[in-house]
Amino acid sequence: MATDTLKSPAGASGAPGGLRRLLLDNGALTALIVLVIAMSALSGDFMTTDNLLNVGVQAAVTAILAFGVTFVIVSAGIDLSVGSVAALSATVLAWSATSQGIPVVLAVVLAIATGIACGVVNGILISYGKLPPFIATLAMLSVARGLSLVISQGSPIALPDSVSHLGDTLGGWLPVPVLVMVGMGLITAFVLGRTYIGRSMYAIGGNEEAARLSGLRVKKQKLAIYAFSGLFAAAAGIVLAARLSSAQPQAAQGYELDAIAAVVIGGASLAGGTGKASGTLIGALILAVLRNGLNLLSVSAFWQQVVIGVVIALAVLLDTVRRKAGATPVAAGTSQGGKGRQAATYVLAAVVAAALVGAMSFLHTGSSEAKSKKIGLSLSTLNNPFFVQIRAGAQAEAKKLGVDLTVTDAQNDASQQANQLQNFTSEGLGTIIVNPVDSDAVTPAAKAVNKSDIPLVAVDRSVNNASTAALVASDNVTGGKLAAKSLAEKLGGKGRIVILQGQAGTSASRERGSGFAEGLKAYPDIEVVAKQPADWDRTKGLDVMTNLLQANPDIDGVFAENDEMALGAIKALGSKAGKSVQVIGFDGTADGLKAVEAGTLYASVAQQPTELGRIAVQNAVKAAAGDKVEKSVMVPVKVVTKENVAGFTG
Repeated sequence: MATDTLKSPAGASGAPGGLRRLLLDNGALTALIVLVIAMSALSGDFMTTDNLLNVGVQAAVTAILAFGVTFVIVSAGIDLSVGSVAALSATVLAWSATSQGIPVVLAVVLAIATGIACGVVNGILISYGKLPPFIATLAMLSVARGLSLVISQGSPIALPDSVSHLGDTLGGWLPVPVLVMVGMGLITAFVLGRTYIGRSMYAIGGNEEAARLSGLRVKKQKLAIYAFSGLFAAAAGIVLAARLSSAQPQAAQGYELDAIAAVVIGGASLAGGTGKASGTLIGALILAVLRNGLNLLSVSAFWQQVVIGVVIALAVLLDTVRRKAGATPVAAGTSQGGKGRQAATYVLAAVVAAALVGAMSFLHTGSSEAKSKKIGLSLSTLNNPFFVQIRAGAQAEAKKLGVDLTVTDAQNDASQQANQLQNFTSEGLGTIIVNPVDSDAVTPAAKAVNKSDIPLVAVDRSVNNASTAALVASDNVTGGKLAAKSLAEKLGGKGRIVILQGQAGTSASRERGSGFAEGLKAYPDIEVVAKQPADWDRTKGLDVMTNLLQANPDIDGVFAENDEMALGAIKALGSKAGKSVQVIGFDGTADGLKAVEAGTLYASVAQQPTELGRIAVQNAVKAAAGDKVEKSVMVPVKVVTKENVAGFTG
């Protein structure tokens, strides 16, 4: 019979064998304890109340998604759509409650119904359409994400205050997302261990044909299983949106992989038949502890991905070792005292971990003076030369001033950036610098920084509805106007152009776009025939430009809101670039300036990103010392063409 746990044969007795069996049967828990102890030893900021609550909050969305995925994996399926379904459900909630004026309670019900409906569609495609779960849910991943973008028009939608409170705390200290996570975990445990459908999941995962022959209506059960996954995805989306006070159409990208990883790390097998709620929770906590601890230790975001990949591989390897060690399946609900022993194991593990962590705390006696010289910098992404140059300028200035700078990469994920700001806050740093993924989504985390009395400096993009000691940025509106003037004059005041926009919802895209539109008003014979977002990315710039050329082959010019998209557009234009079609970019990156020098890119509105990073650190140091800083520091922009590129220093 299929099971939710594995145990070694009774013959494997004796103290060494008992310890070995304990470690094999509780591998994820053992790994979590080792991680907590290691992080406590390496960082004195890890085992603080605020930081442990941060870990819980940061695990919440992944855990809720993973609980839903647990049902699917136990039944030998897979669901790749949960991240997109979470984003769609949150978008439906925000859109219906704001734009449509639907009462909040009904909007929440509609959001949950959206998640369930997506799950049911998955179940129908798999059970009755005979599609492999991988293909069916991959299709839903694309459909749900597309619908989210259609409904929101690519821009974040603010949540009603009554829903945003789900991202707050009770009594000023207990985070609501943690309570929701615990509640959903208890529901998962109850469904798996105490209900008919839970037992059916294990039976289907263990041997689907045998389950069918024994009388189970497998097709209908799968509909319910995927509906559960959609329900949990909707709950996760609502919690995520509440944390950010807005529904982000691009939210939760890649979260489905984290959810699957949490389930596998927690001891479930992708072959089906095994898995449990407590293991999934432990798996999600392991991922959260890893990310939190590695942030505190200033480990590169790129290396963090490597470490997490290794952990997932080790978890699967442990599952293989456990099976080869002679573990035998035990039917769900027939553990004969196993639950009591398991609870005792968890209590014993907590006591041992607490004792060891308490001993480790004596190793750390960091002074407040040392922390005042530490600065945290959260960049929206490091997968873009512009932000890499900001980091370089910031690091050079930090070294010059003798301060410790920690740089993190939010990977264009507003939720991940909120986690990073939480971690910086719990460390008690002297100052925090943030380059927002989204100016609105960063607000709740920025307000938490304000409450901690840590000065907050914004760089390149503003922070809305929160206090900042300084904003260090280029004048994007003026830059947009300059781009319009330069392109229009190059075209002789008339022609057909297209615009490649940055990531929807970011202040930089809004400001550059509005400045360009304002500047274009002086040239009524310039016609904008198409606008499409390419998300600041060169590859997307190439793809979007290729598509736009199919419908508009006779264009005369292109304005891209950054150099990366401009370089992609040049690739799509081929021999037309710089000859029959003039392209202008924005940022003044090294690759962009090379294209200007080569003549394929007519001009770039250069921002001097290295200077942005340098000035941001200067202001952060002043703010930490209590010195007066300018509320807004505008770094001049400059139009760089082939005529003046040689003299431009950046």
